[in-house]
Amino acid sequence: MTDGSFSGQDIEFDLLPPDESLDSDLLGEDSDDDGPGYSPPERRSSELSWGFTAREARAREPLAARLAREVPEYEPEEPMGDGIGDIIGTDGEILDDQVGSVRAGRLIWTEPGNPDPSSDFWASDIGIDNGAASAEEAAIHVVIDEGDYDRQ
Repeated sequence: MTDGSFSGQDIEFDLLPPDESLDSDLLGEDSDDDGPGYSPPERRSSELSWGFTAREARAREPLAARLAREVPEYEPEEPMGDGIGDIIGTDGEILDDQVGSVRAGRLIWTEPGNPDPSSDFWASDIGIDNGAASAEEAAIHVVIDEGDYDRQ
């Protein structure tokens, strides 16, 4: 007979038999203890922030709690530019001396007469082809160097 006391010495702590354990192919190669594991969220999700308990569901949320959770809209003192030229309040970027005002036509590759080491590509403008230009061709403009004014 037993006297109702439990000594704990009769329990054997063994590993699970292989047929009852999790296979490593189900867990992947990172099935060891050094695997990525589970990382709990750092705070409660937004669904659980108010009204989760029965008392909260019956009561109204305090205004101070709602305002503390609200994210203010950030408006900088000065409006930010688009990052291209950072010009604000215009219809587009202002033309400067780096952008030509004369549109180039069709460009063909030519051999440089006097090779300039500062340029990798040489082309000649042979005119606009009946006004039909692709967007890439229409984007090409002629920039006249300051030295070219003296030659003309």
